[in-house]
Amino acid sequence: MDNIFELKLDQYKPLREVVFETMRNAIISGDLKPGERLMEVQMAEALGVSRTPVREAIRKLELEGLVIMLPRKGAFIADLSVKDLTEVMEIRASLEGLAAGLAAIRIDQEEIEELEIKALKFHKSIENDDVEELILMDLEFHDAIFRASRNDRLIQLNNNLREQVQRFREIYHKKVNKSKETSKEHYEMVEAISNRDSDKAEKLARRHIENAEKSILKLMEGKRT
Repeated sequence: MDNIFELKLDQYKPLREVVFETMRNAIISGDLKPGERLMEVQMAEALGVSRTPVREAIRKLELEGLVIMLPRKGAFIADLSVKDLTEVMEIRASLEGLAAGLAAIRIDQEEIEELEIKALKFHKSIENDDVEELILMDLEFHDAIFRASRNDRLIQLNNNLREQVQRFREIYHKKVNKSKETSKEHYEMVEAISNRDSDKAEKLARRHIENAEKSILKLMEGKRT
């Protein structure tokens, strides 16, 4: 296994948590590919740690659905199927629509300005051809909408889905060349929310996710032909 890991030790986090986050980030970013086998010994050597935190990390990754355990075969990076995409995006579209609709009712002026800044930074990252910044700004834009919804349980539901959504977000921005369309949709959502148009904000947010789903689905189907 090539050493694709950079283990960043954190004095405030136990080693097992740092190992887990490093492995999870490698899966989400695509450095560890779907279907790839996770060998404890090789992973431990690549990370420069013992097998124990690697074993614990694999168990947690299995609980998050990022790793699957096959009897007598071991641990593998979970594949991304059309079914996975459809199920995740169906849930996400509903959550995003609800969050945007509530945000349009409950958002304050400072949060509107924050959304505008996030949308602008996303657009700037396109101009700068900075894909990593673009992915980060996309995440922060949507998180800001959820915060503005003022619904803690809704925010928690979004957080619970975060890792699975992030895998598709990485694919979308790295493989699907539609960032300019995404930026346009962000600005439309900001306008609807700032105008307190709850129905329009909800519809735009749902359509935004559905458009991403269609694009990723087309990419995945293309790879199968």
